[in-house]
Amino acid sequence: MAIGKQLNKTLTTFIERQPMFFVATAATDGRVNMSPKGMNTLRVLGDTRIVWLNLTGSGNETAAHLRDVNRMTLMFCAFEGDALILRVYGTAQTLHPHDADWDAALAQFPAMAGSRQIFDMTIDMVQTSCGTGVPLMNFEKQRGPEELLPYYADMGADGVRDYWSRKNVDSIDGAPTGIFGDT
Repeated sequence: MAIGKQLNKTLTTFIERQPMFFVATAATDGRVNMSPKGMNTLRVLGDTRIVWLNLTGSGNETAAHLRDVNRMTLMFCAFEGDALILRVYGTAQTLHPHDADWDAALAQFPAMAGSRQIFDMTIDMVQTSCGTGVPLMNFEKQRGPEELLPYYADMGADGVRDYWSRKNVDSIDGAPTGIFGDT
């Protein structure tokens, strides 16, 4: 196991090759949340900064947790090639479509229906471990471009906002997510 305070070129290259990553957050009380993420939604902006675009889903735990405690962990696993697990620890800020900087931040990503938040993470520690317990698996394709994105594109912007109002305003523990502002 190796621990450091920031990414280096080797770790950045590893991150950029991964088709999937996991995000974990927790509020002071309630459930810990860990979610798999994929598609072209993550950018390494420097040795101590990562941003990722969060697409609409059935829950909105990460945004709710960060309103209470802004710590976040990202984990990347090598499912192909040499074994490696990389955990990136830090604090994160949430950017919503109603925020002034949304359009500039969103421009870093391809247009994707259902874009819900951008999380901007400041890294304070990175940790690698061997990863030999992670199975070897062949990556076939991302599901999102064929399944997720058309689902939200067919809803249209008003339909997505309606979906947010039904599914994304509060966490499963009842905490507000801030999706429509401070309400």
